[in-house]
Amino acid sequence: MTISFETPNQPDVVSLIAELDDYLYALYPADSVYALDIATLDQPNILFAVARDSAGAALGCGAMVLTPEYGEVKRMYVRPAGRGQGLSHKLLDLLEGEAVKRGCTRFMLESGPDQPEALALYAKRGYAVRGPYGDYRDDPLSVFMEKAAP
Repeated sequence: MTISFETPNQPDVVSLIAELDDYLYALYPADSVYALDIATLDQPNILFAVARDSAGAALGCGAMVLTPEYGEVKRMYVRPAGRGQGLSHKLLDLLEGEAVKRGCTRFMLESGPDQPEALALYAKRGYAVRGPYGDYRDDPLSVFMEKAAP
């Protein structure tokens, strides 16, 4: 198993993100899904990490958007075949660690109420529920969370 920073515009990663999109759009209406596309994920202010199995297949991904005020966790996803192995924690460790190295002192994220596993993961990692931030609107289908960087 490897987790490293990669470019998102690789065919297997594009497929992984498409799977994530299908999952999100099955849970929420389009106006409540705040997903970043491949071109946006490939910007210099965005850290993008991929978890791969021993054969090199993409099992999961995550991103951290670095802003002057905070780092925002985006596009966290682990395929069902990769779940239960701590990949989400390892992805967040890499993303948060690099963001701290780049001067980030606070992390934010937006998730949804129909993703209890994700919310439990973030709570376990020290994220606390808060109100909307940035350009997000108050949406009953959004759960906003934040934590201070270590």
